[in-house]
Amino acid sequence: MRPNTSADHTTEAERLLRTAGRYPEDREPLLLRAAAHLELAGERERATTLYDDLLAAPSPAAPHLIRALKAANLWEYGHEAEARAIIEGLRRARPEEPEPWEIVAETLEAHDEPAEAEATFTEAARLLVVGDEVPYAVQSLLSGRHRVRRAMGLIHDEWDTLADRLHTADVSLDELHDPKRLWALGSSDPAELQAEITRLRSELGSYRTALSRPFPVAVLHWPERELDELLAAYPELEAEYPTYRAHLTDIEASLRELAQSGTPNLGIVPATVPSYEAFAASESSTPANPDLLPQYATTLAARGRALPWPPGRTEDCWCGSGRTYGECHGGDES
Repeated sequence: MRPNTSADHTTEAERLLRTAGRYPEDREPLLLRAAAHLELAGERERATTLYDDLLAAPSPAAPHLIRALKAANLWEYGHEAEARAIIEGLRRARPEEPEPWEIVAETLEAHDEPAEAEATFTEAARLLVVGDEVPYAVQSLLSGRHRVRRAMGLIHDEWDTLADRLHTADVSLDELHDPKRLWALGSSDPAELQAEITRLRSELGSYRTALSRPFPVAVLHWPERELDELLAAYPELEAEYPTYRAHLTDIEASLRELAQSGTPNLGIVPATVPSYEAFAASESSTPANPDLLPQYATTLAARGRALPWPPGRTEDCWCGSGRTYGECHGGDES
């Protein structure tokens, strides 16, 4: 069950900290997730301590991401000067990953610095947008830039046009990012209110929460041999996986639906029976319990095991068929 209260988030953070002690090779992603839960619990000083611990470790895997998260957290509990210093250092460092740029720009936007937010999004676009093949995480940067520029009343440029083209939800970016939408929230016209509800639903998946920023929303992929072994040992799970072909189809369909709703950071985690059984034991549960499957996927993703989805059309398909994604599950008819 997803944590809902501050106490729930603190409990989940403590669980992740214990897990990090058992799996030191996965310490960084687990501590990042724990820090996100602590932020949501309002324990921001403890979260900062975790970010500092990660940065003090030898050769952290994602130092720019950690610094960006630390800056966002610091600003939220009154340490604006330190947060600004970290942000300026990150902008000078010009990270080649989109996530730190987006976190920094959204932090500036959230604290009424639209011009600086727009400048940050633009710096990132200049660095990371190459041609028309734009990875999903970079598309999110372009969407954020569009939002800020729309609020500032700036005329569309070529990157705003590209963001519009890449946007696939039913409600257009111009409508989602219209500053006049605030008036609709005070309207007594049921039609206007219903239209705003539709826009909000479309927009919901586009905003990154502190919890979801560093980690993908992931689904399990059982390779055929592993799935056969799983169902032989735990036939109770056949309702979840009637056939291997259906399993593959469900993965692609679920991820496309999530992408259509605007959910960012999608991924696929390869599953194995020994790993799943070990996870079930750590949760004092039985592997035959289908409710354990999404928890297992989330834990693997938190440990950095997820593969980004979708792959490029000319890259190998995620299913392991040996064909390209465009020829396999990325085809229009899949």
